[in-house]
Amino acid sequence: MPGHFEPIPGGGAAVALDEVEISIIRSLAVQLLELIGPGPGGEASDDPLAELFAEGPSEPPSDPVLQRLFPDAYGGPGAEEMPVADADEQRAHSAEFRRFTENDLRAVKREDALAVIRSLDALTAAGEGGAVLKLSPEESLRWMRALNDLRLAIGTRLEINDEEDTDLLYRLPDDDPRKPMVMAYLWLGGLQETLVETLMP
Repeated sequence: MPGHFEPIPGGGAAVALDEVEISIIRSLAVQLLELIGPGPGGEASDDPLAELFAEGPSEPPSDPVLQRLFPDAYGGPGAEEMPVADADEQRAHSAEFRRFTENDLRAVKREDALAVIRSLDALTAAGEGGAVLKLSPEESLRWMRALNDLRLAIGTRLEINDEEDTDLLYRLPDDDPRKPMVMAYLWLGGLQETLVETLMP
């Protein structure tokens, strides 16, 4: 079990994590949470209907990581080669889609990151040093999505766009300042892959 998830009876998954690994994942999840930001209005609203009908932004975020986490629904590669009228129409559709969906998507990503933090906090409260993290099927799905978001965030910061970029990461010298983030990126990829395997029927 060390270093990878394994299925457990009744569904869900388990992984042995040492103290350093727990600290790394928790720190990254907290950073992701800070990047995603609070919900509409900053604080929880007393009026659930107001929160339900709150409109999100219509413009894409300026941070490259947030652009990767909340991409435009229309357009994408090749959009710059479209006729101007078609490109304008795509942008208008993307803005409308973003306005009505981004708040919900942010809420899901926020809850996924919080689920990771809470499960790690419960783990460290239970004893000293490393421990075995056991996740229910629902928690496993939240972890899977959060690990994916963490890898997208780190990959964007490392400017990883395709498999060739990933191959170059393996050859970075040890004194390269990107090395710690590269190691985290690759390690989280292994965790994510084994977690996905435990969830497959």
